Amino acid sequence: MTEARKILVTSALPYANGSIHLGHMLEYIQTDMWVRFQKLRGHQCIYVCADDAHGSAIMLRAEKEGITPEQLIDNVKAEHSSDFADFLVDFDNFHSTHSDENRELASLIYTRLRDAGHIATRSVTQYFDPDKGMFLADRFIKGTCPKCAAEDQYGDNCEKCGATYEPTELKNPKSAISGATPVLRDSKHFFFKLPDFEAMLKGWTRSGALQDAVANKIAEWLDGGLQEWDISRDAPYFGFEIPDEPGKYFYVWLDAPIGYMASFKNLCARREDLSFDAFWGKDSTAELYHFIGKDIVNFHTLFWPAMLEGSGFRKPTAVNVHGYLTVNGQKMSKSRGTFIKARTYLDHLNPEYLRYYYASKLGRGVDDLDLNLEDFVQKVNSDLVGKVVNIASRCAGFIHKGNAGVLVAANPEPELWEAFQAAAPSIAEAYEARDFSRAMREIMALADRANAWIADKAPWALNKVEGKQDEVQAICALGVNLFRQLVIMLKPVLPKLAEAAEAFLNVPALTWSDLATPLANHPLNAFTPLMTRIEPAKIDAMTEASKEDLAAQSTDAATPAAPAGNGELTKEPLAAEINFDAFAAVDLRIALIEKAEFVEGADKLLRLTLDIGDAKRNVFSGIKSAYPDPSKLEGRLTLYVANLAPRKMKFGLSEGMVLAAGPGGEEIFLLSPDAGAKPGQRVH
Repeated sequence: MTEARKILVTSALPYANGSIHLGHMLEYIQTDMWVRFQKLRGHQCIYVCADDAHGSAIMLRAEKEGITPEQLIDNVKAEHSSDFADFLVDFDNFHSTHSDENRELASLIYTRLRDAGHIATRSVTQYFDPDKGMFLADRFIKGTCPKCAAEDQYGDNCEKCGATYEPTELKNPKSAISGATPVLRDSKHFFFKLPDFEAMLKGWTRSGALQDAVANKIAEWLDGGLQEWDISRDAPYFGFEIPDEPGKYFYVWLDAPIGYMASFKNLCARREDLSFDAFWGKDSTAELYHFIGKDIVNFHTLFWPAMLEGSGFRKPTAVNVHGYLTVNGQKMSKSRGTFIKARTYLDHLNPEYLRYYYASKLGRGVDDLDLNLEDFVQKVNSDLVGKVVNIASRCAGFIHKGNAGVLVAANPEPELWEAFQAAAPSIAEAYEARDFSRAMREIMALADRANAWIADKAPWALNKVEGKQDEVQAICALGVNLFRQLVIMLKPVLPKLAEAAEAFLNVPALTWSDLATPLANHPLNAFTPLMTRIEPAKIDAMTEASKEDLAAQSTDAATPAAPAGNGELTKEPLAAEINFDAFAAVDLRIALIEKAEFVEGADKLLRLTLDIGDAKRNVFSGIKSAYPDPSKLEGRLTLYVANLAPRKMKFGLSEGMVLAAGPGGEEIFLLSPDAGAKPGQRVH
C-alpha cells in the first residue's frame, strides 16, 4: 500500500434553477466513482459540492413563483440532495453558494485582487428595462436579426442565420422579461485583469494539469490574447454585494467556483481533522481536483486559476474535463422521451445500472458519451447479472447445503487466483487515470474466466457423484472468493451491490487491500438475489414518463451534443421532393482546399480553408474518419455549396458545405471535378 494521500475533489456546481437530469448525473457519478476508489485504497479523499444559487435567472424565477429567492434555492437544494443521495453520490459536504462562507471568501479574494491592482473599472453601455428597472443580459433581449431580419432572436446571436452581433445592433429590441422596449444606459462595471496572469496561465495549462485536448483549446484563447473579465452586475441582482460598492454585485461566475472553497470551509467547521489552509493555502501539499464538463472549461482553466494565484491561494492539481451525454445517438429530447430527469429514472430503475453503464463507457478524454438504451439493457443484464452475480448464485447453494454455509480453505486452481491478483494493479491504474471503461473491460474479462472455469468444473454435476463432495466445496469456495475479488474491484461503481455482497460474505466493509487474502474456513450468510435483470418494459415506461406534450413545447430542450460540420454525412431516409427552382437556387462552386486540419475537441470534424476564386471560406466538415491525414486534401479541388447560410459553431463559423458521398466511417469520399476546373467556377 502506498503512503496515504490528502485529496480534495469537486464537481461543477449544479444551478439552483431546475432539476437534475441524466446528462448532469454523468459528471457526479464519474466523480463519485473516482472518490470512492481513492477511499477504498485508504487515502483521505474529501468530496465537496454545492448548489450554484445566484444570478438573475433565479431572481426572476422566484418572482414568477411568488416566493423569495432564498425559498427557491432551499427547495431546489432539497430536491438536488435527494437525487444525488439516491444515485449513491456520496458528498462529504453539499452546500450552497448563498452562504456566509462564500460571502466571506468572495469578498476576501476580490479585495486581495483589488489591492494588488488586478481590478479595473470603466463605464459600460447596456440595455435597460425601464419597466423592470434592471439592466438586461443578452439572453433577456430579443429582436429582429440585423443580418437576415429573422424575428424573435436573442441579443447576441441569430439562431436562423448564425450571425453574431452586439445587442445594440438588434432591430426592434424588446425585453424578454417584461416586453418593454429597452433603453441604453451607462453603468460603472468592475473588471478582473486576466491579462496580468497570461504568463502564469501559459505555464500552468501546459504543466499536466489539463488533458492535451483541453490544453490545446486553451492555447487558442491564450494565443489570441486574453481580455479583461467583467465581474460585476447592477442591482437588482440575487448575489453578493461587492465590498464598498453599494448596488454593485458579483457576477454569478465570480463566486460560483469560490463555492468549492466555501463548501470545504463549512465542512472544516464541523470536522476537527480538517484544516482549510492545509488544502487551499499557497503552500498546500494536498491534491486538488475539479471534475467539469467541456462547456465551462474557460472559467475553470483561465479565470479560476488566475483568481487563485492573484489572491494568494493554491491552484488545482488538475481539472478533469468530460464530454456531453447523448441518448440513442442524439441530443436529449423531451419529445422522444430521452430528456430524462434523475428522479424519473429513479422511479423506474436501479441507480447502479446507470452507474455501471457510465463506467463502461467513460474514458479519460473529453469525448461525448452515448446512452444507447438497448445496449444499456443488454450490457447490464449480461455483465452484472449474467457474469458477476451469477458466480455467487452458482456457488452459494452448494456451500450452504453441503457444508453448513462454511467456506472451506481451498484453492483448486492457483493459476486462476494468481490471474486475478496480477490484474489488480492494472485495474487500479485505470481507475486512477479515470479510464473507467478500461477498468470495467478488465474486470469483466476476469468474470468471464471465473465463469468459464466454474462451467468447466460443473459442480452441479460433480455433486451427484459419490465421493466428489469435497471437490465441490473446493470449487465453490474458490468461486465465492473470486466473486469477492470482483466485488472489491467494482465497489467504487456499485456500492450498494458491494454492501449486499458484504452481508452475504459475512465480512466488514471491504477495502482494496482485501484483494490480497482469500476467505478461508469462513461462515457465509444466506444468499439472496443481489441484482435483477432490467426489463425492457421499464425502459419504455421511463421514456413515456419523460415525454411532454409537444403542443406546449416549441422546441426540444436538450443538453448540448458535440456539434458536427455542415457537411457531416448521416444515414437518413430520402428527404421530401423539391422542385427544379429550389434545386437551381443552390450555388455550387469549384473550391480549392488550401488547408485542411484537425479541430481540437471535435471527434468528426476537419477545418477546411477554401479558395473559391474571389474569396476565402472557412468550412467545418465531418469527414475526419475518412481522412486521418488531412494534409493530403490540400491542393485538391472539390465541390462547395456557396450560398448555404453560415452556421455558428463552438469552434467558429462554418461558411457553407463541401460535398461528399459514401456510407460513412472510413468510406467517405469528397466529390472532385474533372481536370481543368478552376476555383470559383459555377457548377451547372
